[in-house]
Amino acid sequence: MTKTIASLPNKQRVTSCLNVFVFCLFGLLVEGCATPVGIDPVNIQTGYQLNTQNALSAGQPSEATKTVLRRNGLMDRFENEPETVLAELHAELKPMDDEDKLFTLAELSMLHAQKKNDQAYFLAAAVYAWSLLFPGDGHGVQLKASDPRYRLAYDLYNQGLAQGLAKPEDSEDNEVEVQLKPGTYQLPFGTLVLNFDENALFWGGYRLERFISTAFLDVRGLRNRYRTSGLGATLAASISSEQASNKVIGSERLGPRTKVPVTVIARLQHARSSLAGGQINGQLELNANDQATTLIVDGQVLPIESDPTAALALQLNANPLYSLEILNFLKGGLFSGAIPKDRANDGLFTLHPYRKGKIPLVLVHGTASSPLRWAEMINELEGDQRIRENYQVWFFIYDSANPVPYSAGVLSQALENALNEFDPNHKDPALQQMVVIGHSQGGLLTKMMAIDTGNRLWDLTSDKPFDQIMVSPDVEALLKRTLFFKPLPFVKRVIFISTPHHGAMAAASAWVTGLVAKLVTLPQSMIRGFAQAAAASGDEKLLTKLRRPPTAADNMNPNNPGLKTLASIPVASHIPAHSIIAVDGDGPKEEGDDGVVAYQSAHIDEAISEKVVNWNHSCQGQPEVIEEVRRILLEHSAVLGAQ
Repeated sequence: MTKTIASLPNKQRVTSCLNVFVFCLFGLLVEGCATPVGIDPVNIQTGYQLNTQNALSAGQPSEATKTVLRRNGLMDRFENEPETVLAELHAELKPMDDEDKLFTLAELSMLHAQKKNDQAYFLAAAVYAWSLLFPGDGHGVQLKASDPRYRLAYDLYNQGLAQGLAKPEDSEDNEVEVQLKPGTYQLPFGTLVLNFDENALFWGGYRLERFISTAFLDVRGLRNRYRTSGLGATLAASISSEQASNKVIGSERLGPRTKVPVTVIARLQHARSSLAGGQINGQLELNANDQATTLIVDGQVLPIESDPTAALALQLNANPLYSLEILNFLKGGLFSGAIPKDRANDGLFTLHPYRKGKIPLVLVHGTASSPLRWAEMINELEGDQRIRENYQVWFFIYDSANPVPYSAGVLSQALENALNEFDPNHKDPALQQMVVIGHSQGGLLTKMMAIDTGNRLWDLTSDKPFDQIMVSPDVEALLKRTLFFKPLPFVKRVIFISTPHHGAMAAASAWVTGLVAKLVTLPQSMIRGFAQAAAASGDEKLLTKLRRPPTAADNMNPNNPGLKTLASIPVASHIPAHSIIAVDGDGPKEEGDDGVVAYQSAHIDEAISEKVVNWNHSCQGQPEVIEEVRRILLEHSAVLGAQ
């Protein structure tokens, strides 16, 4: 028989009551340690992730979307019946405003599209996001700029558009290729009708094709990725391999394998008010990033999203010129074989189509190298709005085993050709303010754009006056171009990087220069020209040159008479010259070198500035070098602006 506390003796009764009290107190204490509502401290990274996770960053709904789902008791249902929940939320949309639900529809459509790889829902995410940002009909978006949903809505639109227009099949390398064409596209709640003017597909005279979404590319090998946040899906477009179909000035000077950073926008008409009816109409617009940076939507001036670094990296990815650099030095002519037949044959190319009012910045690579080695500098300079708006990047590609004066003559002629093509009537003053930058041997070519050699190079070649050499007109032009230099009137500043003005260390070895002479193949046009001149004159110096034609290695031998002559001629006084010299290791700079060129060889007295960096010979991509080039370019444009 069970006894109650009241039936117990007094002493036992007190003990039992005390036990019950202690038990209850213990229960309260335990409950106090784990209350139904409380907090769990986390570190700053976890806290930030909890507050900012969303469909794009974490594959989960943002807290704002979860709030709407919880309020409507739809959290669990969305997991099991996503399409039904989305349909119900769409049906419940009010004719105006209702931003919370509209954002939820955009984000949940993106989540469902990702799980099912369903283009209809990707496009739905873009439509909902556009409706939220640009409702039209005089109604402005109610979200504040500080609301995290505001920027996320742009990203949902951009990503939804890119994947909604993507080719259904994946490419071999898993790149997301976007199709730009008019048509009717399916939506979960209706249709999206898009028009497209295919005239927008032409850039620099070429038709653009194969549009790769850069949002799904990870860039490697470049220090910084320059992107501009804004509206639109960023793409890297290829230019057609066919000849320019809509030829414009400079078409033939666009580099091979060019990838054009472009942005596609679907401008939707009355999207917010059209949601209930189920048919959305719009216009696809394509904007090349070098031609447009803003657009107007509902009276607002908005930045266009851009991702030029990714396009540059895609252009360089698996580029065959990397593997041809050394082979081209030995054999010659391989670079030209990689250039389409409709392009210029003088080696001068442009990063973008010619733009009036921008100063040419010409990059000249060094020995056994190529323009690809300027990638880091190009990315950094193009990423600077001040540089980008004032300069246009050109680059020169040449066979670097050829004699330095021969290559310099080709460069000089190419620059004159380009200016005559772009500005035959000399109406663009910016073209007359050219800056030329040369690395290593390229610096010697650069110097020859800014000096007056008079007859000195010819006198080293022949004992007869030049006007007494009877040769064909084309050979005469070749010899003049190769052995007679005057400062080009449009070159207004030169920059030398690791330039062997007084010779390269390895070239001092007769064994090295002799080996190079045996291995390399020199241009037949040069050999024939010297042969004709030697035959016509009987000059012994010319015959000696013909028996053992000099190579670039000979021209960079510290004891070479031609190099000594070149070193004795200063850059013209009206052309500011700047030196950037690499010295690898510690110790006095005057005793140092970069592994290829000694400081004493790279130093020139006429340089108005000299920057010494602690690096090896291939320093053109290093931050200190790029920052010095940036400083010089800004100084150059500032001086012109002041004038």
